[in-house]
Parts: sequence; C-alpha cells; structure tokens
Amino acid sequence: MLYHLLYPLSDVISAFNVFRYLTFRAIGAALTALLLAFLFGPILIRALSDRKVGQTIREDTPDRHQTKAGIPTMGGLLILVAVLASTVLWAEWTVSYLWVVVATTAAFGAIGFFDDYHKAILRDPNGLRARTKIFWQILAATAGGCAMYLLPSFDAEISLPLFKGFHPSIGLAYVPVFVVVVVGSSNAVNLTDGLDGLAIGPTLTVAGVMGIFAYAAGHYGIASYLEIKYVPGAGTLAIVCAGMLGAGLGFLWFNTYPASLIMGDTGSLALGAALGTIAIVVRQEIVLAIAGGIFVVEALSVIVQVASFKLRGRRIFRMAPIHHHYELKGWPEPQIIVRFWIVSVILALVSLSFLKLR
Repeated sequence: MLYHLLYPLSDVISAFNVFRYLTFRAIGAALTALLLAFLFGPILIRALSDRKVGQTIREDTPDRHQTKAGIPTMGGLLILVAVLASTVLWAEWTVSYLWVVVATTAAFGAIGFFDDYHKAILRDPNGLRARTKIFWQILAATAGGCAMYLLPSFDAEISLPLFKGFHPSIGLAYVPVFVVVVVGSSNAVNLTDGLDGLAIGPTLTVAGVMGIFAYAAGHYGIASYLEIKYVPGAGTLAIVCAGMLGAGLGFLWFNTYPASLIMGDTGSLALGAALGTIAIVVRQEIVLAIAGGIFVVEALSVIVQVASFKLRGRRIFRMAPIHHHYELKGWPEPQIIVRFWIVSVILALVSLSFLKLR
C-alpha cells in the first residue's frame, strides 16, 4: 500500500524514492511485523488468559508436558495478523502471486484456528478429526494451485538444483504438486510445534532462505547470473518472508522457554502453507525440503513410526515426532530446542549453496 501511495509522489518529495527499493520495503515489513508482535503480544496473552483459552494436553505426550496445560494458546493469531498486515502495507499489490500466497496462508490459518478452537474452547485435546482437517487442507491447497496455474504469468516450469537451465514444464500436473508441497509443508511445521520455540526457530531460517531465493528469482540480472529460474514479480514475496521473520522474532519473545504463549495450529499450519506456496512460486521446492530439513525429519519420524508399528508391531522411536523421542531419552527441553535450531541453521546454509552449485 505504501508503495502505491508514496512512490508516485517521489517526483515532488525525493525522499519517497526509497519506496521503489524492494530491500527497503522488506526491512520495513520485518520491522512492522516485529513491532506489531511486540505491541499486541501482551494484549493477546491477557485476553486469552482472562478467557481461560489455554493449552490442552493429549495423553500421548511425555508426562512433563502436563506442566504446559493452561498456557495461553492460539498465539498463531499474533503471527498471522502481523505477517498479513505488514505484507499488505509494504508489498506491491499488482503482483498476482502475492495474493495467492496471502489467500493460501489465510485459509490454512483459518483451518488451524478452528482446530485450536476445538482444543482450547471446546476442551477437546484431539481437535478437529484428522480426516476433516486434511480434507479442508487439500481443498484450500487445490484452490490455491488452480489459481496459480490460471495466472497468465505462470508457466508451470520446474527447476532442479545442480541442473543449469533445466526448466521442463509439467503443465496441469503442477496443481497436484502444489497440493503435495503446501499440505506437506503445513503439516510438517505443525508436527514440529511441540516444544517451546521449537517450530518458530527453523521457520525463521527457512523464511530467510526463501526470501533470498524470492529476491533472486524476481531480479532478471541476478537470476540470469545465478542461472536460476527467473519469475517476474517473485521478488515481492521477499516482503512476505521478511514479515515472517519479524513476526516470528516477535512471537519468539513470548514463546521462548518457558513459553507464556503457544503458537497452536493457527500459526503452524499458516506458516507451513506460506513457505510451501512461496517455494512453488520461485520454483525451489527441493530447496525448501533441504532448508526445512528439521520439518521433513519430524514428519518422516511420524510416518516411519506408524508404518513400523502397523507392519511389524514394533516402534522405532520411543515416541514420535522425533523431538519427543529425545525428551524420553532425558534431554532437557532447552537442549533439544537449541540443537534443532543449530541443525536448521546448518541446513539453511547448505540450501543457500545451491545458488551457485549449478
């Protein structure tokens, strides 16, 4: 909004010329989201506490999680509002990709909200039925995938790391690819959200990686030099990523161990969907899987655990997702969180190396 309001006035007031620069607006989005999180975080915590909207603990979690019962949840509302508000304020509204990302993020946030509503308000620790939640996720992702495919600027080409100039078109198959990436990313982040600050840390690193790739993909000169897929308008999505960085840091202030606010599905499903959609736009789905390796491992640990128990009647991990396995091994919660963060940073650096390894 600010770009459209103030940049046209740069001929009169030269200082407004800064709004033409994507880097300036990305920094503005990050700071705006951070400020909103800091301002409204305490207000949200008080409101949730007054209404006794607290975390409910499932029986199939480690015993020490019982101490988290009653901590205000639905903190994802803080992240979602901060990200969307900063994006609308600083981004270029004429970029069609932006609205697909915004709509998909909001839709998954709404699904997460209803799940949290069942848990925190209706006192059902299991929330929405798994089939119901997956149905709505697939429906929302399909709508987003169709909208993406129908955009005049979308060419349905894929990009593979380590292959120069290899961008084959997969046509209508991009819609199911969109669904798999977005639903998978969303649920992977959701599964990781089990300890204080565990999910938001890797989200920050992945958002940073996706922001760099979005900026590069949207700049013809940089994209040509790095030999990555050039996607006109994709640079604007760096503003969304910056908003996630700012909102995530602000949320982490309240979510760090011991947490005074819990993200809930409202935040985890929305953030995962946003990252997945951005990766689709900039054609870096594989880079997303590498940078978000923590999310991938958490999701795979659940799949492997369930498959092993059904096929062999034996569990591989003491409990899944895998962060619960380390809890039951006796690792202190802060130790698990920080070590997972360290691995996430390493994976982010590895994924950034693909900018040149082609």
